[in-house]
Amino acid sequence: MIHTRKFIATVALSLLTITGFAQQKSILGTEKLKKYVTYFNSIDTEAVKNYVPNAEAFKWLAEQAPLFECPDSVLEQNYYYRWWTYRKHLVKTPEGFIFTEFIEPVKHAGKYNSISCALGHHIYEGRWLKDNAYLKDYIKFWLYHADVGQTKQRFHQFSSWVDDAVYQNYLVQPDQEFLKEILPALVKDYGKWETERQLKNGLFWQHDVKDGMEESVSGSRKDQNQRPTINSYMYGNAMALDKIATLLGDKTLAGKYKNKAIVLKKLVQDSLWNVSSAFFETRKAKGGSADVREAIGFTPWEFNLPDDQSNYAKAWNQLLDTAGFKAPWGLTTAERRNPTFRTRGTGHSCEWDGALWPFASSQTLKGLANLLTNYKKHGKMNAEVFYQELHQYAASHVKNGKPYIGEYQDEKTGEWLKGDNPRSSFYNHSTFNDLIINDLIGIKPRQDNVLEISPLIPRNQWDWFMLDQVSYHGKTLTILWDKTGKKYNKGKGLLVFVDGKEIYKSKDLKPLKVKMD
Repeated sequence: MIHTRKFIATVALSLLTITGFAQQKSILGTEKLKKYVTYFNSIDTEAVKNYVPNAEAFKWLAEQAPLFECPDSVLEQNYYYRWWTYRKHLVKTPEGFIFTEFIEPVKHAGKYNSISCALGHHIYEGRWLKDNAYLKDYIKFWLYHADVGQTKQRFHQFSSWVDDAVYQNYLVQPDQEFLKEILPALVKDYGKWETERQLKNGLFWQHDVKDGMEESVSGSRKDQNQRPTINSYMYGNAMALDKIATLLGDKTLAGKYKNKAIVLKKLVQDSLWNVSSAFFETRKAKGGSADVREAIGFTPWEFNLPDDQSNYAKAWNQLLDTAGFKAPWGLTTAERRNPTFRTRGTGHSCEWDGALWPFASSQTLKGLANLLTNYKKHGKMNAEVFYQELHQYAASHVKNGKPYIGEYQDEKTGEWLKGDNPRSSFYNHSTFNDLIINDLIGIKPRQDNVLEISPLIPRNQWDWFMLDQVSYHGKTLTILWDKTGKKYNKGKGLLVFVDGKEIYKSKDLKPLKVKMD
């Protein structure tokens, strides 16, 4: 079955090559990709080899990943490092391709070392690869295969925003037949979450460990606490199912999930918003707020849930407060002023009571990007803040002076708190390149044929950049900014090419909407 699927994918890719889509001539070229891959390979012992070994990494990435260059060497190197590490987690199984979370086998994983915790992150990141067949296999694995033959639940072992991620993947790589095929399974899965985790008051509850956020300040392994995480995820999932059903012409189903989203949005704002602290917080099982600000309070913006009001935007003021979430090495997972901040490190190997977790950092940055792009009320936030925090996030990807991505870090020193534990290396538990493509450069995928770009690059920050070989709606995009026109010799200003043809030009680096025809 897998050999047949791979053959079909290969034929399809060959046909795309013939039509000029997959192998549209690159403006940027692959020299930088080659340089980075050679360096990354040279510092890697490659203890684990999956579908694409290091020896084939350059060829595979040259065929699959968008190319990027900018004056910020920290962002640029980490962009290629994260594609290089993401590729390491692609595994060919008897039930299709999947992406793993840990590079080494771990006891709490399911079949083929699969874990559902970061599924949404994996889909958001991987949607920018040229061949979407890998993600389609991966999505179907979780919907149809992951729990088969298992003694306990694997898909629902962790909270998930899978429906939202599936829809976001569609917006980049449209395939209505795929959506039509899996929609019944998505609907069934949403209903299962309602059965397992929805309270009579309409909110969803979750143990912090099942959010992938064990030993948190507000969490519990026993109490049915109503957390901003799962409620935001289920809101995002309901909104996605509404949009998917609308797309497929099922107005009844669309209306059903639209109503669920409306109800859940109101419940989150009415019940999880702590007026006194101006923050979305966990509601305890016995009633009342947990009275602690945690990074999960930014999660509602990851799905554009909060109303566009100044009182909600005030929550973001905590991002730059050194008693809030601002720390020397990045954004903490709990406010630093809390008396129990970083006090749980002696009893467990993973703590979410303040240390830096890339999982949370990427969620918070996505929420911030949404606030700046989709809202009018920004509080004290602006593009400079987003850029600064994205740069800091990239700069934290280091260990002993070399590129590294692990589980979690000390907020003051940057020490990776798993030490040299090999399971922590190349930890595939967050996004980064999606934040570059979707948020910093600002490609905003849509259902129609309009290309929308809303950059979050601060004014006068860069004199040039290029994002090349972006697979979008069956076309290949190139976006470049050349302030003087002398860097790329393609013209001065912001230029956009589709399949090698210039479709937009402006002297300013500003939001744009342009038809791709």
